[in-house]
Amino acid sequence: MKSKFHYGGQAVIEGVMIRGRKSAVTAVRRPNREITTHSRPLSPVYTGRMRKAPLLRGIIVLIEAMVLGISSLLYSANVSLEEEEEEITGKAVWLMITVAVLLAVILFLVIPLFLTRLINPYINSSLVFHLIEGAIRLLIFIAYLKLVGLLPDIKRIFTYHGAEHKAVNAYEHGVPLEVEAVKIHDKAHVRCGTSFLFVVLVIAIVVFALVGRPSLWLMILSRILLIPVIAALGYEFIQFGANHAGNPLVRAMIIPGLWLQGMTAEEPEDDQIDVALVALKTALEIDQSEETPQLSS
Repeated sequence: MKSKFHYGGQAVIEGVMIRGRKSAVTAVRRPNREITTHSRPLSPVYTGRMRKAPLLRGIIVLIEAMVLGISSLLYSANVSLEEEEEEITGKAVWLMITVAVLLAVILFLVIPLFLTRLINPYINSSLVFHLIEGAIRLLIFIAYLKLVGLLPDIKRIFTYHGAEHKAVNAYEHGVPLEVEAVKIHDKAHVRCGTSFLFVVLVIAIVVFALVGRPSLWLMILSRILLIPVIAALGYEFIQFGANHAGNPLVRAMIIPGLWLQGMTAEEPEDDQIDVALVALKTALEIDQSEETPQLSS
């Protein structure tokens, strides 16, 4: 018996990407208000046995999310620029992603470490040191979400994020995939990437505490090298939370992540929900067509 599959995705520029069993579908609203879709088959790396192996799957999902996210963003950006007859090249996107990753490493790993090191002479406990560093990292992350959420273009993407969540929540509750039926559902979801990032930041405190307090450069290097380990642990926690969301203790543990989604998943408009539903329905149709046995002639 085939195990239950969890559909999910991400918001893009004027659209939503949904990751199905065998393909990723991106639906985008064109400047002329029509909805266009683009589907791409998933690599066997993302659908094979390794994708189901505990811990290893977290690293694969992280890579998959980056690759699918970049390609979907590139597609949506070029669709939105059709009227201007401009096009964003893959090289330009990869350059922006590289810069973004470097800034993220500096902002969320290096700066909290340097700030904590300033008061290092007054901290006797290694655990307290890493708790303070982790608290600074969380505060920077929350402040970052608050600031980027003030940008109109980002706020628009956040509303599509809410549309994606509503569509997936509605599907998982078995309701008709129609705008009126979907719009009443929650704009937060337990498997959201925002919750994942929050969990990663918390787990990082524990993992980095195990490293102790070696030299500054060793601490910086350890934080970079341990990212896959932390991501793998974070993914397992998110999956466990999603599968046991009805448990009061588990629910209490995932509430902070759900609260944080209030900054990244805004209440969508009906036409945005419509785009999310087109992406989800297309992904479902592709999966169902691949599962249907072909009759020989």
